[in-house]
Amino acid sequence: MVKAYELRDLSKDDLTAKLSELRKELAQLRVAQVTDGAASKIARIKGVRKSIARVLTVHNQQQKTGLRKATANDKYKPKDLRSKKTRAMRRALSKSERTKKTLKQKRMAAAFPAVKFAVKA
Repeated sequence: MVKAYELRDLSKDDLTAKLSELRKELAQLRVAQVTDGAASKIARIKGVRKSIARVLTVHNQQQKTGLRKATANDKYKPKDLRSKKTRAMRRALSKSERTKKTLKQKRMAAAFPAVKFAVKA
């Protein structure tokens, strides 16, 4: 069984080699399963599948970090790197957009300022 922290040190080529090696092993174990192989071989199928998943996860993480570095200073991010949030949150006005006033609102505020009342205690 491979550990994720060990895989993170490997290069992309090493990861693809490891992946193909694990897939070949899985294929051999599946053949052993069909041909009534040893129970120890059949029991290893689950571990090999998990190892393949780990390799793919590390590979995808490395690709994403590389993409993040490449697009760090770009105006627009690729859609899969943007924050998900919710549809409503993505469409909501930003704080600066919310505080802006229209020309008419500015004129009205200047013409009719809020009345301040002095309340006797």
